Amino acid sequence: MIKERKEEKKEQGKREGETLIRILSTDIPSGKSVYAGLTRIKGVSWSFSNAVCNVLGINKDKKISDLTEKEREKISDFIKNPKLPVFTLNRRKDFASGEDRHLIGSDLELRKEFDIKRLKKIRSYRGLRHVLGLPVRGQRTKAHFRKHRAVGVVGKGKAGRK
Repeated sequence: MIKERKEEKKEQGKREGETLIRILSTDIPSGKSVYAGLTRIKGVSWSFSNAVCNVLGINKDKKISDLTEKEREKISDFIKNPKLPVFTLNRRKDFASGEDRHLIGSDLELRKEFDIKRLKKIRSYRGLRHVLGLPVRGQRTKAHFRKHRAVGVVGKGKAGRK
């Protein structure tokens, strides 16, 4: 029953001609709401997306495909230079400049990479944890941080042969 519904939704999406709308060099499916679609942009969280919709007066439930070219431009300009309270921004008190900014897309990835390199270079505790591939933010190391590593248990067949 549930599988049938999922297949129907997939078919319906294909029939509607799922196209992609490009906002800030990110492809967003046209069937998504503005609220959910904006979160596809790297650096835009759910709360930031909500703030954008509220400040610009755009209905959150409106589909991305229903946005006019002017509204898309308005959204991209606002995300590039948001006029929001400081706590909603993702780069407060930048290390180099000391200003509050909001980074998106490749700028965010590059800045994060440079921050990690700086931590490694100055040999801080967090930098050393990055170098060693251990959890940086205080998680326990007995089990849960291990992802994408080889398992150390030998199978039955290999243990008996020598």
